[in-house]
Amino acid sequence: MAAMTKALPRRLVGLASLRAVSTSSMDTLPKQVKIVEVGPRDGLQNEKNIVSTPVKIKLIDMLSEAGLSVIEATSFVSPKWVPQMADHAEVLKGIQKFPGITYPVLIPNLKGFEAAVRGYILWKACLRAFSPKKNTISIKEQFQGLTGDLQRAQDTDLIPPLSSHRYVSCVLGCPYEGKISPAKVAEVTKKLYSMGCYEISLGDTIGVGTPGIMKDMLSAVMQEVPPAALAVHCHDTYGQALANTLMALQMGVSVVDSSVAGLGGCPYAQGASGNLATEDLVYMLEGLGIHTGVNLQKLLEAGNFICQALNRKTSSKVAQATCKL
Repeated sequence: MAAMTKALPRRLVGLASLRAVSTSSMDTLPKQVKIVEVGPRDGLQNEKNIVSTPVKIKLIDMLSEAGLSVIEATSFVSPKWVPQMADHAEVLKGIQKFPGITYPVLIPNLKGFEAAVRGYILWKACLRAFSPKKNTISIKEQFQGLTGDLQRAQDTDLIPPLSSHRYVSCVLGCPYEGKISPAKVAEVTKKLYSMGCYEISLGDTIGVGTPGIMKDMLSAVMQEVPPAALAVHCHDTYGQALANTLMALQMGVSVVDSSVAGLGGCPYAQGASGNLATEDLVYMLEGLGIHTGVNLQKLLEAGNFICQALNRKTSSKVAQATCKL
């Protein structure tokens, strides 16, 4: 091999080396990725104008038809704080329940859980990693409350002990605290995992992370929690969401949150744009030969529908490109 390399022109040697690196990277990627579509909830919750219930229902049905296996439908949060989600019960009642598709809801506390169990089984709770400037209680106090809420929820016998999905936000940067220590993220994630959370979504909520920062954070977390229990949730403020997600996939993560048309954003960080666009994620995964089960054309139609309803342009680069074509 060494003799052959010496005989090759320098340019061809470079191409051979690049091909070897590329093949090595492909070997580390998962064969299948579960996409958690968060557009109907996370994507719409901060819209200033109230989106009608029929529009929300049609969006979810279109996403179901596109083949997404997990669609975050709504949030059982107080209408006082998130008026956009006041119709949560009507939305859940109105959507078509496609076989093989789950429709989780965001539930921030036990009161929301009690409201949701009338028509929904899966409990999904949220832990924010913001500083006390946003939260009125410390992370330690949040854990104390979460432990009690989780136990009371499990005591209802409506959910199995491990059916809890949690979010940890601002894992790559915080609008109040700045840089976040990977060790701190690992500590919080480890506690959640020890509480029985089967899936923990690590969110770059304000979109300031880069692949290098993502790698450092995940390296620390994976010393405490197996990759199979992790998901990533990237915002695209600095155009790094897709790159950060690819880094996570190369490190063994196989669950990714994304939002149709790139809807969403963080109201606590000035200039923070929306989530990773599901269309862009699916396009990349298909190009890598990774199975998603999603029909990209139907997904593009769902994105076009909601953008027309909101009277705005899509944030998906794939949708923009296909529209021009």
